[in-house]
Amino acid sequence: MFAGSDSGGEHAAVLYSLIGTCRLNNVEPEKWLRYVIEHIQDWPANRVRDLLPLESLI
Repeated sequence: MFAGSDSGGEHAAVLYSLIGTCRLNNVEPEKWLRYVIEHIQDWPANRVRDLLPLESLI
C-alpha cells in the first residue's frame, strides 16, 4: 500500500488499528470517532483510556 511517506504509513497503521479494534468490539468506527472528536477537548486526561473503542461509549 502507498502511504506517501514513512510517517504517513505510521499514521495509517494507527487508524487501521483503531478501526479494527472497533470492529472486534462491535463498536461502529464512524460513530466512535465522531464521539471522541466531539468530547476529547473536555475529557479529563486521567480518563483518556476510557475513550478507547473497547466498549460502546454511545
